[in-house]
Order: sequence, then C-alpha cells, then structure tokens
Amino acid sequence: MAEIRTDTYREFTWPVVLSGLFKRNALAVGLITAASIIIILGLVLAFQGGDVLLAAHLGEGAFYRVVPFLAMTVPPSIIVMYGLVVFLGGATRFWRETGGPISALVDFGALWRATKDAFGLAYLKGGGAGCNYPGESFSRSRMWYHHLTFYGFMFDLAATTIAAIYDHFLGWQAPYPYLSAPVVLGSVGGIGLLIGPAGLLYLKWKSDRAPADSTMLNMDVAFLALLFLTSLTGLFLLAFRETSAMGTLLIVHLGFVAGLFISAPYGKFAHVVYRYAALVRYSIEQQRAEAHSS
Repeated sequence: MAEIRTDTYREFTWPVVLSGLFKRNALAVGLITAASIIIILGLVLAFQGGDVLLAAHLGEGAFYRVVPFLAMTVPPSIIVMYGLVVFLGGATRFWRETGGPISALVDFGALWRATKDAFGLAYLKGGGAGCNYPGESFSRSRMWYHHLTFYGFMFDLAATTIAAIYDHFLGWQAPYPYLSAPVVLGSVGGIGLLIGPAGLLYLKWKSDRAPADSTMLNMDVAFLALLFLTSLTGLFLLAFRETSAMGTLLIVHLGFVAGLFISAPYGKFAHVVYRYAALVRYSIEQQRAEAHSS
C-alpha cells in the first residue's frame, strides 16, 4: 500500500519532471531547505547589511527591519499559491481516475463524514485498541502523535492567519505580545509540532523496517524532521526575539518555512490531499451502499 501511495503521488503531481523529487525526498528536502537559508541570508546581507542582521531590534515592525515587508509576504504567497495549484490539479486527476464525478463533491453529508474521519483519525484507532505499531502489541501512541502533529500544524496556521489579519487589516505589526492570540496559538502549535514529529520518528526508529517501503520511509522521515526543525527554530525565535540573535534566527526560521512549503507538493504533505480525497470517495460509496440496502 505504501508503494501504491508513492506511485499515486508521482503519477498525479505536476509538472511531471519534478515527480522524481518523491524518490529521493530526504536529499531534495535537505538541499531545498539549505538553499533557502543561504539565499535569504545572502539577500539580507546584500540589501540590508551585516549591521542590521546582528543588531537588536525592538518594538512593532522589528522583523521587517531585517527582512522587509514585501520580501516577507510576496515570495511566501507565491510559494503557497503554487503548492495549492499543484495539489488541486493532482486531486482533480485522482478524482477522475477513480471514477468520481465532480458533481458528487456537492454531497455535504459525505464531505462531513470524511472530514470527521480525517480530523478524528478514525482509521488509526483499530476499533479502539489502536494499531499494532511499532511492535506486535496494540497501542494508540501513533494516533496521539499524529493528533499532536496535525493539530499543532492547524494551531500554527491559525496563528499565522490571525497575525496576517492584525498586520494587513488592523495595522498591528509583529512581533506581538506574549499573551496575544498569534503568540499563544503559535506556541501551543509549536509544542505540538515538537512532540508529535519527535514521537512519530521514535516509533519509526523502533518499528520493523522489513515490510516498510524505503521511498515512503524516506519521505516520512524528511517531512517529520522538517516539521520538527521548523517548529524548533520558530520557538527559538520567539524566545530570543529581543536579543541580537533575532536576525539570524529569523533567517534560519524563514529558510525552514520556505523549505517546508516549497517541498510540500513533492513530499509526504501530499498525503493530506490524497488521503482526504480517498476518504471523501469512500464516504460517498458508503452512503450509496446504505441507501441501496435500505
């Protein structure tokens, strides 16, 4: 099944020439992230200067004194939009390939059931006992670590969204107070993205590698490690944002964020899109079977 999932990601991604990034994903993710950090650092040194990078910046707009507003917002927006286009195209091709009519997507009952299953990780519960992973005994640890990873990401997404509203609509520039909504949500999400990925990596380390697909394992480890490091650098940035280390930490954190979202369409993040599409497809089939039997 892991091999089939990998083939699905490669078959439905765009452009086809980049489908090879799924094969050696850890190397690709590492190179993309390292290049992102180096490029951001080089641009800051070239246009802002080393003095700005190494100085302490306090008050509203402190981050923008190191990386200007347009550089902080325009490239990330382009990267995110590109990823959404790739995922939307892949999900559409996947839906058509599996025989799903586009009209079926207006079935809100099926969408709700699939969303509930996705957010509740229904198929990692094993009927209540959990799954026999990483060993033969049943455990729910994998489910809980998945929950921490998923909801940690969602909390960070909420924090970023609220921060964008503060900045673009209310004129309040970061960094925000420690008890503000973006910081509290981001901190909770960041902790989740430390514990969850670390726990999943530990379970993978303890698991039997013989039945595992090496390509999928490679993607899993790369994605989890990148999530962990992105969160770690973000929390370090929060802790030392009022010191002279802020500029360096900001660049490193932005580099990891860029690496995460640039590589997202060509790594394990694709699992979110195709898994949800499969859940919707299954939910529609379930509803039809129930209607037919009644």
